[in-house]
Amino acid sequence: MLILIVGLIVFLGVHVLTTMRETRVELIGRFGERTYKLAYAAASVVGFVLIVWGFSRYRAHGLIPVWAPPEWTRHITMLLMWLAFIALAAMGKTPSRIRGWLRHPMLVAIKIWALAHLLVNGDLGGMILFCSFLAFAVYDRIAVKRRGDVGAPRLAEFTRADVVTLVGGTVAYVVMIFLHPILIGVPVLR
Repeated sequence: MLILIVGLIVFLGVHVLTTMRETRVELIGRFGERTYKLAYAAASVVGFVLIVWGFSRYRAHGLIPVWAPPEWTRHITMLLMWLAFIALAAMGKTPSRIRGWLRHPMLVAIKIWALAHLLVNGDLGGMILFCSFLAFAVYDRIAVKRRGDVGAPRLAEFTRADVVTLVGGTVAYVVMIFLHPILIGVPVLR
C-alpha cells in the first residue's frame, strides 16, 4: 500500500503544483519551460507507474475490506461511468454545448470516475485511490474558479460537436466495458 500512497503523492503533487501559478512561474524562470515540462512529465509518469504498481500489488496481496457495497451500486456506477466518458469526449478543442455546460470537462470526468468507483469499491486501497483523485479534482476546480478561469464558452444550441461528443463518449465507454477485465482485472458485466 505504501507504493500506492507514494505514487498518489508524486502524481497528484505535481498536478497540484500547476495550480500554484506563482511557484510555477518561478520554476519556469529558474529552469526554463522545457526543463519544467520535462520534469513535470517525468514526475507524472513515475507517479502514475507507482500508482498502478502499488494498487496491483495491494490487490494481489488481498483487499482490506472497509464496507460491502450493495449489488445495486454497480448499476449506478455504470451510468455514472457513461457520463464520465461523455465528459472526457467533450474535452476536444471544438466548442460544443456539452463542453460549455461542463466548463472543465476533464475535472468533471475525474470527479464522476472517482465517485462512481467509490460506490463499488469498499476496500481500503480503493477508497484511498478514488478519494485522492476526487479530492484533487475538487481542489483543482476550486483553484480554477479562484483564478477566474471560466472554462469553455457556453453555446446556445447543440452542434455537430455535441453529436461527436455523445457518440465518441458512448463508443469509448462500450470499449472500456470490454477492456476493463483485461486492463484492470475486474469484469464490469457479470
